[in-house]
Amino acid sequence: MRYLLDTHIVIWAMVGSDKLSDRAYSILQNQDNAFYVSSASVWEVAIKHRIRPEDVPVAPGQMIRFCRDSGIVELPIGFEHAQKVSMLPAYHNDPFDRMLLAQASVEDLLLLSHDRKLPPYGDFVVLA
Repeated sequence: MRYLLDTHIVIWAMVGSDKLSDRAYSILQNQDNAFYVSSASVWEVAIKHRIRPEDVPVAPGQMIRFCRDSGIVELPIGFEHAQKVSMLPAYHNDPFDRMLLAQASVEDLLLLSHDRKLPPYGDFVVLA
C-alpha cells in the first residue's frame, strides 16, 4: 500500500509519542508499504514550530532529515493538487489538511491520519 502521512503522524513517529496508535505503528513498520510526506507538511511544521515550538517539537530541517533517512518520499505540491483543493467539500477547513486530502486523492494514496474530521472525504482516509 502507498500512504501519504499526515503531519502529526510523522511528528509522533519522530518523537516516539504514545499518541501513535498500534494500528499506525503497524502500518509504518510494514516493509511492503511505501510512504510519502507532502511538502505542505514541512511548510506546516515551519510555521507552527516557529509560533508554538512547545506544540510542534520538531523543526522543518529535522523533519526533512527524518523523512530522507527513513526512505519517506517527498510529495511536492503540483497544479492538479492545488486545483483539487477547490473541489473538496467543506467538511474541514484547515488548509494543510485540505492539501493533503487533495494530494492523496489525485495521487491515489491512502492518507494516514488521526484527524476524526477527515473520514467524510472518502475511503482513502485511514484513521489510526
